[in-house]
Amino acid sequence: QVQLVESGGGLVQPGGSLRLSCVASGSIFSIYVGGWYCQAPGKERELVASITNGDITNYADSVKGRFTISRDSTKRTLYLQMNSLKPEDTAVYYCNARRPYSGTYVGNWGQGTQVTVSS
Repeated sequence: QVQLVESGGGLVQPGGSLRLSCVASGSIFSIYVGGWYCQAPGKERELVASITNGDITNYADSVKGRFTISRDSTKRTLYLQMNSLKPEDTAVYYCNARRPYSGTYVGNWGQGTQVTVSS
């Protein structure tokens, strides 16, 4: 099983920026669809952004134009650049990869990284 470690979260004021990183123990982001997910208190985990092994990206409507997902396959790392942050972006952020046809997750879910947007 592939292990995932997220980092880069923190407390930021509205309008601020953060860059999240996710390091995998295997080369999953060069093979499968990498994704960032968020889970706010009392809500289900949902997809924020995804990137294919051909670098095709997709974003939730709520973050389009503000977040950018990228990957460094040689470093087994997935990134999420978060700009113009809003209080509603507050959540725990997780990364993982999915098999494109079955949709099953490749890695074990990590601890996530907390993002809090507040003045």
